[in-house]
Amino acid sequence: MKRSLSKRQQSMLKFITSFMKENNYPPTVRDIQAGCEISSTSVVDYNLQILQREGYLQRRREVSRGIELLGEAAEAINRAMSVISVPVLGNIAAGEPLPVEGSGPWNNEDFDNVDLPPFLTQGKENIFGLRVKGESMIDALVGDGDLVLLEPVTNPDNGDMVAAWLPEKEEATLKRFFLEGDTVRLVPENSQMSPIVVSAASIAVRGRVVGVVRTM
Repeated sequence: MKRSLSKRQQSMLKFITSFMKENNYPPTVRDIQAGCEISSTSVVDYNLQILQREGYLQRRREVSRGIELLGEAAEAINRAMSVISVPVLGNIAAGEPLPVEGSGPWNNEDFDNVDLPPFLTQGKENIFGLRVKGESMIDALVGDGDLVLLEPVTNPDNGDMVAAWLPEKEEATLKRFFLEGDTVRLVPENSQMSPIVVSAASIAVRGRVVGVVRTM
């Protein structure tokens, strides 16, 4: 039977688990020292030995990031690191706005879901994907054929990269968003292209980019 852990050991185990979920690799002893506000690395080392003895983790001391969680903590990490399915809704123009056929804001083709590691979505929910057409965002390292991952928003911050729907023209485009009074500037990340300026009333933002899956 495992012995009950001290508050410090519980704090360390919680920190290690959270760190690995966020970074997909284990922390160093100094990471744990800083994250748990422990006075010295020797105190961290002592408590890691107890956690190992009690079966919560195993550790390769010769490796700086040699911690491996066991049991329930490991299962939590495995769940967090498993793939998630993201629906790809269609194409989005990174160039001149893309005319859209049909009733939806995207130029739909035969798209499906893609399985991705959770870190690409930054832990956000309701993420959807759009396939980029064009080179207007190339200076932001978003190229033709890349997949952008978006969270649904309607009120982005200035500077956000957004999927903007222009309903009067039935066009959709991927640009940087800047609200300036009663107008919106949709700014490309390509010095060879000019911004699109529209009235704020004539644009609907459908999503903010949170990640990019690049084509090779």
